Amino acid sequence: MQQHFYGMIMTTKNRGFSYGKESATIEIIPAIDIRKGKCVRLYQGDYDQETVFYNDPVEVALEWQSMGAPRLHIVDLDGAVAGRLCNLDIINEIASALLIPTQVGGGIRDLETIEQLLKTGVDRVILGTSAVEDPTLVQEACQSFSESIIVCIDTRKGNVEIHGWLQKTALSATELARSMAELGVKRFIHTDISRDGTLTEPNFSAINEMVNAVKIPIIAAGGISSLNHLRMLKQLGVEGAIIGKALYTRDINLKQALNTINQ
Repeated sequence: MQQHFYGMIMTTKNRGFSYGKESATIEIIPAIDIRKGKCVRLYQGDYDQETVFYNDPVEVALEWQSMGAPRLHIVDLDGAVAGRLCNLDIINEIASALLIPTQVGGGIRDLETIEQLLKTGVDRVILGTSAVEDPTLVQEACQSFSESIIVCIDTRKGNVEIHGWLQKTALSATELARSMAELGVKRFIHTDISRDGTLTEPNFSAINEMVNAVKIPIIAAGGISSLNHLRMLKQLGVEGAIIGKALYTRDINLKQALNTINQ
């Protein structure tokens, strides 16, 4: 499928399709998902299908930094379900140990937690469930912290899911994105849950739709497992790509990706 889609991108730009402008560069962002203090990956967001890759998330954070990562994406999986940060000490330790910026999500549901994370050195705070259940919080956060706020839009079969991907909603990704953009959100993460942790391929159609729906920076996640996927995402015009399992399984070599994709 990926070759067909890539060909479609290259041959249909002038035939009525509205693809996003190719990014000059694409930020390649390693993911660190923390559960019970360890660095893990889930399959399609299923907490019963977990693989532990590192016992020490700080160790892997330093490894990705040493390989040239421009930024790290950190998710508190326990927090996403509990509705409050559960691995704050580890997150603070990572932020303090690194020279590169971090973005953190998972169970962040109030302004106090956002401010606490930013004060400890986190660069961006990610809101997900709050975007659906408490849009006033998102608006207030954007007014207070502007570019430091990201909204993640996590979907399965086109509809947004919240509370650690355990609760379905009737909202479409573009519907939520447009409403959040009106509240002042300046950046989104789009994840197709059904692709996440599968080493298959991203949902290029959904990502393209999002890029063209809101016209503000989009970071893509879910299913990215080859350098060609990164090239295709760059062609679609996304600002960044979050890579998780493919880095841990070495399907993607971070140094190689950083050295080749933006050349």
